[in-house]
Parts: sequence; structure tokens; C-alpha cells
Amino acid sequence: MKKLFIKTFGCQMNVYDSARMAELLAGIGYEPTDAPECADIVILNTCHIRDKAAEKVYSELGRLRRIKEENKTLGRSMLIAVAGCVAQAEGAEIIAREDSVDIVVGPQSYHRLPEMVARIARGTGHVLETEFPAEDKFDSLPDERKAAGPSAFLTVQEGCDKFCTFCVVPYTRGAEFSRPVVQIEREARRLAAQGVREITLLGQNVNAYCGAGPDGDAWSLAQLLRRLGEIEGIDRLRYTTSHPRDMREDLIMAHHELEKLMPYLHLPVQSGSDRVLAAMNRQHSATDYLRLVERVRNARQEIALSSDFIVGFPGETDAEFEATVALVREVEYAQAYSFKYSPRPGTPAASCAKQIPEDVKSARLSALQDVLAAQQSRFNNACADRVMPVLFEKAGRKPRQALGRSPYLQPVHVEDAMHLMGRICDVRIDTVLPNSLRGVLCQDSAETRKVLN
Repeated sequence: MKKLFIKTFGCQMNVYDSARMAELLAGIGYEPTDAPECADIVILNTCHIRDKAAEKVYSELGRLRRIKEENKTLGRSMLIAVAGCVAQAEGAEIIAREDSVDIVVGPQSYHRLPEMVARIARGTGHVLETEFPAEDKFDSLPDERKAAGPSAFLTVQEGCDKFCTFCVVPYTRGAEFSRPVVQIEREARRLAAQGVREITLLGQNVNAYCGAGPDGDAWSLAQLLRRLGEIEGIDRLRYTTSHPRDMREDLIMAHHELEKLMPYLHLPVQSGSDRVLAAMNRQHSATDYLRLVERVRNARQEIALSSDFIVGFPGETDAEFEATVALVREVEYAQAYSFKYSPRPGTPAASCAKQIPEDVKSARLSALQDVLAAQQSRFNNACADRVMPVLFEKAGRKPRQALGRSPYLQPVHVEDAMHLMGRICDVRIDTVLPNSLRGVLCQDSAETRKVLN
């Protein structure tokens, strides 16, 4: 077997894509390795969302070039491939700047990787594939997926039609596309057969899902969740990432009616200022968002919310930043991701003349993160002495310690629980740590007795 090394940057969808690329290349004789210097092919699966994404890729490519040159002196060959969103956005420039790169492939074309590797073997030079092919790449992927544990990602939707002015996704992932229900269900059933207990449905705009249903009609995400909830062995469902404009009433009600749908919703708002939201082309106001949060919480009172925030968007005033802080205080998040605005090449906001000074952005981000960190701490502290069902996923850092996830995605450490891998057991939380929880098994709970027996 030849060796394959993949380094994944960015979002969960890239994690999913990397796993599928590994499956494709396994079909032509490649097995994974953790050591790039031992690999016959190295793939960087890149992300273009955050600042300096391309610079990080070029830095990594410089390191790989040196490894490739060292291997060549030893008579060993190495292929270097750049995949993902940076590849899609800067494909020709990557090849021009870094001659050691053999393959550049966008996220819509990676199903052609075996063909590209063969073309390189035939001595055809560099391979650049950054088109949006007409065929469905999912039809070309291997049917058999190897589950890496009891939790798995499953891509159901790709692309975005919203065209937020700060975002490159419509340009790197293309228009919104939803996989057919039958195709998704088939993949989910295969994962369940391998012991997967929790599935997270992925999409750049996942709640815009409108895939073809078995009845010939377009199904919503809520309908898809209900269908997947019927699969024996699948006990937990999640989805990410959502857009407030696509949070339909049937999806809100699914949070009320589907016990398997976890009480945790990632719902990005980005800003609390209506003017900034309009400049971002978010297509909703702060009031719209707050009303939506109220409807979601009315549907499921115990639900926890997370969000994304961008500070220092071009033209953002002090008062507009304070409007974001006010929204955060009103919602009270369990977790959130916050970033300084960074211009992405080719997006409308990048050419705006009113760019905010870096020191101002840094100060605003620090102030916002203080508020968000306090909220997350309050949420975690409220979990002390609670009994939570925990899905055990992997070994902890200490001997015989197991690490699982609560319904709210919090890491939970439990001693002497390694025998419960892949099981869901009740745990009483006794300690709140800075970034995780610690607890003990509830030996007398009905759920735990059922698992242990």
C-alpha cells in the first residue's frame, strides 16, 4: 500500500470531504499515515473563510517542498495536492507560486482525484481542476464509508445563494445544492450499521436544504430529520450551519417534537446593528433575529444557542458595535465564535473604503469575547449537579478516562468508563472545568442499567 497524508483546515465539511478523499484513494491503493515525510501523496484540504488562510497554505507548502526535495534525493517520489476553497479561489496562482504542487482541485471536483493521480503518473504535468462540474460528485463517491467513531458528519447540502458581502462561499462552493433524501438515508443507514449513534448534518446553509424526496417532492430539512430519526441505532441528530432567513416553522417545531434532535442550535447573526447587517447583505434585522430566538426557545425551552460574530466590519461605528454587545446580552449564548473582519479577495466588502483600523478591531473583539466567555461560563456552571446523557466517543488524556459529549456538545470526562465507548449513559456533572465538564456515572439510572446489562 502507498501512503496518504491529509491535513484539514477549517470547517466540519472539510473534515467530511477529507474522509471521502481518503476513501477514494484507498480504492487505488493508498492507506493513511500520520507522517507527511513518509507519504506518497500529501493533500492540504484548505479553507478560505478566515484571515491569512492562503498564507498558511503557502507556509505549509514551503515545508512540504523541502520534504519532497529530500525524498527525491533518496529516490522516493511525493505528490502534493491542494484541495478545498483556497484551491478553488487561487488555483492558477498556487501552481504559479509553488512549482512543487502537482494537483489543485476544488471542493466540487475532488471525486476525480484517482483520475488526476493517474494523469500525473502518465507525466502530464500539473493538474488543475477548479470547475463546477455538471455531474453530482456524490454519485461518484464510494458507497462504503468507514465510520471513525460513534459520531459522524454527513453532508446534505453545499453552496450558498445568500451572497453575504464578506463571504467567499458562493464563489468557492457554488450555488446551493441539496442531495436527494434517498442518497442521504442510504449513507446514514450504513453509518448506523457500523455503530454510529450520532449524525451531524452539514451544509454551508444547511437549513436551506430542499432535496428531492422519495415522493418526488422537495423535502425540507425538518422532513429529512424526521426520516433519519426513524433509523434504528441513530439516537442523536444535529445540523450546522444555519441561516436565520431559512429557519422555517416546521424546523422550529422539529426541535419541539423530535427527541433525537439535540437541544443545541448554531444560529449565526454576525452583528446586532441593522445598518451593518444590511451592508453585510444578511437579509434580516436584529429584531428579526431576536424574534426568531424567542420562537425557538418557546418551542424547546432547554435549547442552548451558539452563534458567529464579526467585529470591525467596514464602516462599523462604536455605537453599532455596542448594538452587537446588547444583542449578545439579550440572547445569552451557551457558546459563540467571534472574529475580526478580514477582507476576502473578490468579495464586495473587501473593496469598501471604510476599513476599520486593526487596533480598533482588536479592542472590540476583546470586549465582545469577554461578554461571550462570561455567558459560556454561566451556562457551564449551571450544568453542575445535573444528570446528562453522555455519548462516549474516545479515550481521555488520563488512564481509563473516557471522553464524551453532552447534548449541548460540551466535552465530558468520566473516569473508568472506557468500556462504554459508543454508548450513551447518564452522568452526574460534579466539576466544571474551563473548557469541559467532569462527572461520574449514575449507576442507578435506568439508562445506565440498560447499557450495563
